[in-house]
Amino acid sequence: QVQLVESGGGSVQPGGSLTLSCVASVSSFSITAMGWYRQAPGMQREFVASMHSSGSTNYADSVKGRFSITGDSAENLVILSMNSLRPEDTAVYFCYAYVFKYNVNYWGEGTPVTVSS
Repeated sequence: QVQLVESGGGSVQPGGSLTLSCVASVSSFSITAMGWYRQAPGMQREFVASMHSSGSTNYADSVKGRFSITGDSAENLVILSMNSLRPEDTAVYFCYAYVFKYNVNYWGEGTPVTVSS
């Protein structure tokens, strides 16, 4: 079983910055990748960014150049640094952890981000 604990988020004006953190606790297997999805009101959940245990990263086109994902695979920690935030970034952000051994995504409870003037 994997439990994910998210922190960060909140409200910020357009152009501002926020940082989200997520740490996963696991029992007896390794996490393959961690990352973030987001879901805006009335919209489907969409991919934001991910980090493989190898260190490789991937970003949605909408956040490239503005968001950065870093972390420590040994600590099962992932951090999403969000800069130049826009109103369209407003959403609930969900941390996930992918376990290749079981082909399963585990999810955090989500943390809200609001970008508004």
